[in-house]
Amino acid sequence: MSAISSASVQSEPSLFLYPDRDTLGRAAARQSAEIISRALQTRGSARILVATGNSQLSLIEHLAAAKLDWGRVDAFHLDEYVGISGDHPASFRHWIRTRFEEKVHPRSMHYLMGDAPDPDAEARRYASLLLAGPIDLAFVGIGENGHIAFNDPHVADFNDPLTVKRVVLDEACRAQQVHEGHFPDDASVPREALSVTCTGLMRAYHWVCSVPEARKANAVRASLEGPLTPACPGSLVRRHPCAFIYLDHESA
Repeated sequence: MSAISSASVQSEPSLFLYPDRDTLGRAAARQSAEIISRALQTRGSARILVATGNSQLSLIEHLAAAKLDWGRVDAFHLDEYVGISGDHPASFRHWIRTRFEEKVHPRSMHYLMGDAPDPDAEARRYASLLLAGPIDLAFVGIGENGHIAFNDPHVADFNDPLTVKRVVLDEACRAQQVHEGHFPDDASVPREALSVTCTGLMRAYHWVCSVPEARKANAVRASLEGPLTPACPGSLVRRHPCAFIYLDHESA
């Protein structure tokens, strides 16, 4: 492990470089388990926001093996496609249920219902759950276009008045879902999603950002060294007071 830094980072997130995705995920899981454990010790419970996608696979696998009192952890997730069921293989509810919930059995697992008849009402319902208590930890990946959750550049708002909102996905984000193997072609990717907003993410006391692979290198560079702007939503990490960023050699 080696720490790396950038002179242009404004609020000095903690950055760590690892040789490969699995070592990265193991370290990120260890940091996450420590944060959750401290919340359990100090408050008696913990509330976390779980991210999905290929970049989170190793982190979630190692975290699920951690010896934590999951019966005192309440979990949420960051986003979901509008119009697909929780049983759809590309659904984030399916991803979290099979890779996280069924492995650790948290006290509660709250899902964004992408197939709710009124997506805007669903966003309000979910926001009320998030706002009902503190969020100790959010897993925040960075997409190829710099998105965090489904806050693509054209919809990201660092001062968003909403906690959860309905968004239209941009073409780069939709293409990433195809390249990662979640959908067979662009036409199959939903055009809309429900997402925790930038301000909703900032409510979390800690961020753990797992960002491996060469295809993320440009987004990582823009997030850490470019302008702090919604044009690169990932740059918001430099405003967070307690963010940990885990990179491998390719993404760094």
